[in-house]
Amino acid sequence: MGKFDDNERIILNVGGTRHETYKSTLKTLPGTRLALLASDSDIDSVLDQLQQVPGFIEYNARTNEYFFDRHPGVFAYVLNYYRTGKLHCPADVCGPLFEEELSFWGIDETDVEPCCWMTYRQHRDAEEALDVFELNVDTGEDEDEIGKRFGIEDVVDGNVSLWRKWQPVIWNLFEDPYSSRAAR
Repeated sequence: MGKFDDNERIILNVGGTRHETYKSTLKTLPGTRLALLASDSDIDSVLDQLQQVPGFIEYNARTNEYFFDRHPGVFAYVLNYYRTGKLHCPADVCGPLFEEELSFWGIDETDVEPCCWMTYRQHRDAEEALDVFELNVDTGEDEDEIGKRFGIEDVVDGNVSLWRKWQPVIWNLFEDPYSSRAAR
């Protein structure tokens, strides 16, 4: 590997954790916040552009360091994406937080690797499943319409107790992840 001069290096302090990399690494994803930071423009114009997007950034000329008040653990995955071209999702961070961090750094969520897509999407799938269970008694839906919405129209019978109607559906929901979208 060839020699880089000191101007090629850049120090990023994210949430108190210092990361050091090369400007050329940050330029691998054009149009993102860090690619703008690594551009050849003067520091003041770059900082002005970066401040237009909500989020705190500060430049310390004494230490030649940029400070971002963001989640340092997630940033390690973001920086690794710049280095490798593969965006993985941390298993110990909730989906909405990771989604928010990707948005801040200007990274498209569709870049998440297939191996991590289910982990990343888990929170949205859970929200969709909860939406399915929101039954509003004032909707005016009769039992047949509710049964059709949950896919149990053949179970609905006016003479059967409510538990008897819903028991197979609830059991399927927890025991068979392929029985419905909510179960997944």
